[in-house]
Amino acid sequence: MTELPLSSDPARAARTISDQDTLRTLFDLGRRVMSVLSLEELLQTIPRLIERLIQFDAFAIYMLDASGTGLHVDYAVGYPTGVAESIRLAVGDGLVGLAVQDRRAVLVNDLDHEPNYKGYVPGMRSSIIVPLAYRTRTIGALNILSSQRHAFTEKDLAIVRQFGVHAATALENARLYSQAAKDARVFETLLEISREISSILDVDQLFERLAAATLKVIDYKAFAILLLNPQTQRLEIKHLATPYGINEKVTSIAVGEGLTGYAALHREVVVTGDVREDPRYIELFDTVTSEMAVPLLYQGDCIGVLDLSTDERDAFDASEVEFATLLGGQFAIAIQNARLYHELATNQARIERELRIAQRVQTALLPQEVPSRIRGLDVAARFDAAREVGGDFHDYLDPLANQLVVALGDVSGKGVPAALYSAFASELVRSRTFRKRYVSTAVTPSTVLQAMNTILHERGLLEMYCTLCYGLFDVKRRTVTVANSGVPYPLKMTPAGDIEWIDVTGVPLGSFPGIEYDECVIPYAKGDVFLFYSDGVSEAMNEAGDEFGREHIAEVMHTQRGRSAREIVDAIFEAVAAFRGDALQNDDITAVAVRAL
Repeated sequence: MTELPLSSDPARAARTISDQDTLRTLFDLGRRVMSVLSLEELLQTIPRLIERLIQFDAFAIYMLDASGTGLHVDYAVGYPTGVAESIRLAVGDGLVGLAVQDRRAVLVNDLDHEPNYKGYVPGMRSSIIVPLAYRTRTIGALNILSSQRHAFTEKDLAIVRQFGVHAATALENARLYSQAAKDARVFETLLEISREISSILDVDQLFERLAAATLKVIDYKAFAILLLNPQTQRLEIKHLATPYGINEKVTSIAVGEGLTGYAALHREVVVTGDVREDPRYIELFDTVTSEMAVPLLYQGDCIGVLDLSTDERDAFDASEVEFATLLGGQFAIAIQNARLYHELATNQARIERELRIAQRVQTALLPQEVPSRIRGLDVAARFDAAREVGGDFHDYLDPLANQLVVALGDVSGKGVPAALYSAFASELVRSRTFRKRYVSTAVTPSTVLQAMNTILHERGLLEMYCTLCYGLFDVKRRTVTVANSGVPYPLKMTPAGDIEWIDVTGVPLGSFPGIEYDECVIPYAKGDVFLFYSDGVSEAMNEAGDEFGREHIAEVMHTQRGRSAREIVDAIFEAVAAFRGDALQNDDITAVAVRAL
């Protein structure tokens, strides 16, 4: 028998091999065996790879058991039926046991004269045994047998030792991979449960699914969900599934009482193998023996307890406690999501009702028609909010005979806050305009803007502001006086199609105190058209991020020469919608057209 210490350098032994093709093959086999992660496939691959270098009649892979004191055969070739499965060797017993104990590779070329040889395979005469070492510990051994005496050489032993280095690492990697795959299957089930329950937003349905989901990983007989009432500090039974009798007198448990109350108070899992031996137990069911109470923790707070029980003693092991703990975290999130969804759904219904009312109110506040005593002007407007309600507003007012005020405003922001602010600003326009009927001082477009700016700034809503274009049409003099505080420049188009942009602007209303505003007077003649619009028209964007712009507005106006005011504003809206395509409307849109008759 030839023995080589396992601690000697395998690479050095391999360097003694003179056949370079054999050496290259050896390292190629090492790479191949390291690429196999399936333990079952690896066990079958190892003897096939060794056979490419060494001829043998029987082969076995021995592995140490969990205690490290015994060896069993994990895979064998050439062994009589049923023999390999029955082999149990103590470390130190037989050639294989001694090789593992001493961590020495063994070469025996005459087994008939080897007293330590166990003749599991009849007719074998030679053997190579190489312990499998992973890092600092031995995990098993390779045993190669031949029916010929002197079948193996020192070169063969060196080859097997070198291959054994790769095989040991591959076997350990495959074992770890197999264990990880098993754990992954369990956690995949937990993940599946998590995905399943996270989509359920009906509380009663959720409880039913939680009970079914838990049974996939934990065997229980009774299942209960108790949720904490923050006002009473009691755990109220919300769902119960049990084949046992129910104590109908107990519908809730105080925090700190019983196993469930203890779990809630201390925020820790409580497991008892026999409830009769636990003084904390409160009897809810008959014949219960084992119980596990898992606190349902959401963002650090206990919102309830998951309680599992069975009639078997010591029914819940450490892995089931771990699974239950993981489930408890998922259940808490799912329950809280369902409760929040219920609250949101209730609030959403209320908000939708209020928004519908707000839409009707806002529509009612917009002018429905031009004041009846105004003659000589064709006026039309159109408004489309980006949300349920918006911040744009417009109005037609007749402060004096032969005068028509057209006002178009745009409040910063969108939605309800902008709508409230615009309602206030709109009423300011009306009140400041109609002062003209009752005061002797001049009320002009610029003074209206100045007064509104002062009032809005005094309200202190500095995060909001209002832009406003105010046009006063004097039908008798056939002029329009315009003041502007930030609305896009309105335009004037003649019957010939000539377009003039009315270049007058100012600081948005409410931003700064003491602001004075400019105004300009523009004459008009029969067929002239004025267009006032909010930036929702000019800044409408398509999917590419391009803006509609003044050029498109001018093109639309040219196509509408000679058309009515209603046809003009409808054409503007249709052109904006076509330009925007599938892009979302990003702002409120308002347009007012005034055509001189």
